Amino acid sequence: MAKTEYEAVIGLEIHIQINTKSKMFCGSDNAEVEEPNVNVCPICMGHPGTLPVVNDEAIKKGLAMALALNCKINQDSKFDRKQYFYPDLPKGYQISQYDLPLAEKGYLEIYPDNITPMQVKIERLHLEEDTAKIFHTKDGVQLDFNRAGSPLMEIVTEPDFDDPAEAKLFLQDLQIIARYLDVSDADMEKGHLRCDANISIREKGDKALYPKTEIKNLNSFRAVENALNFEIKRQTRLWEDNEAPDKQETRGWNDKKKETVPQRAKEGLADYRYFPEPDIPPLVFEKKDIQKIEDYMPALPHVRRERFMQEYGLSYVNARIVTNNPKIADYFEDSMSELQAWLYSLDNTEGSDEEIWTKYGDKVTKMLLSTLTTEVFGLLKENNQDFIDLKITPENIAELITLKWENKLNSANAKKVLRVMFDKGSDPSQVMEEEDLEQVQDVGEIDAICDRIIKNNPDPAEDFKNGKEKSLMFLVGQAMKESKGKANPQMLMDIFHKKLDNK
Repeated sequence: MAKTEYEAVIGLEIHIQINTKSKMFCGSDNAEVEEPNVNVCPICMGHPGTLPVVNDEAIKKGLAMALALNCKINQDSKFDRKQYFYPDLPKGYQISQYDLPLAEKGYLEIYPDNITPMQVKIERLHLEEDTAKIFHTKDGVQLDFNRAGSPLMEIVTEPDFDDPAEAKLFLQDLQIIARYLDVSDADMEKGHLRCDANISIREKGDKALYPKTEIKNLNSFRAVENALNFEIKRQTRLWEDNEAPDKQETRGWNDKKKETVPQRAKEGLADYRYFPEPDIPPLVFEKKDIQKIEDYMPALPHVRRERFMQEYGLSYVNARIVTNNPKIADYFEDSMSELQAWLYSLDNTEGSDEEIWTKYGDKVTKMLLSTLTTEVFGLLKENNQDFIDLKITPENIAELITLKWENKLNSANAKKVLRVMFDKGSDPSQVMEEEDLEQVQDVGEIDAICDRIIKNNPDPAEDFKNGKEKSLMFLVGQAMKESKGKANPQMLMDIFHKKLDNK
């Protein structure tokens, strides 16, 4: 009898902290501070008799995110009270949205294999207020209400994932979109983006949905993927032992032990006793309100990826690398603009701009990509800096590429120049001149160097004559040393061949 095959059914609930200046329903600062309980007021502390007022900026940012996720904006929306009693909820209820959320029925396309699009359906996007932070210490439970009342958007997907890697990729793309729209920093480690993952198992081919397990305490993309993989194995074993889960459950993720642990039975909607928030009037949106938000939205990452692939011939993988951060995307595009202008102005290139780009564009693009993603990113990582800290301008990185293209700098000296540029923000031509790093192009000078190397190293020269190719690299290395790294290696090889071949 064939072994039964199982598949996972995964959906995500994502909370994104909105980066407004003030909180969702009051004027308290929506800022991260170390001192506890200072960004608070009677409203976000739930004092009797206080009245909430909706933060318009949070509404606008929620609408922008909904549009980016291709959601249907509900013309009529409202806030509701979600009742539950927990120490981090000062009012005893949370102001959220229930049956009339801000937006619903959207989708986001992701590319798990970097080629084929996968459409993930968005069930809803609604706004709500955050809770306080709870700290469990040896002295007991402590509460910090600085975060209480901060604006949140919750995004709920349909159970469209069957692979934890897909869920991870979706979250990463969601983070990128939030940053493009300046909705949130969306840093999982700092709690700006929080994810609860719902997962159940079923036999392959079965379309029914079974009781799900909600996994909490997921504070990184890797944790989401690892926790889901663990649950797939755990629940599959239960199915194989005829002990499939028969009720919904909430489990936490223990990152040290790399396992989920039971927390409680999951609440149902009836437990929350939703009813309309009486102190906040309904939200009503007209088409002009939505159009105004749409008009000010930047080009989204998937749009820039597609354009970069078409204009610069990037692969999807490389296009994703340079568009994952809007600042890097801007930097790359500005650098390419400088390089194109330089390329079209060269005296030794003929034809229209389109013909010149067709002939040389691929090489120029690869040089920039390599310099940026390997060398510059490497220096940033080595110095524990973010891209925003980079001192090198797009104009200067483009100029460095042109110096390499024109053989004024070899690879080794280009790296030395880049290091100075990284440290000081210097102009590459100036660094090259000050450090005396310009590559020697004079044939007579290189010819004389080769003669001296052959004279001083007769044995390797004779070995090369006798067919030992490795000896050539020794001779080139000696010549590079004598020229202090400034000689053109290709010219050295050509001249050594000319002097020693067939002799």
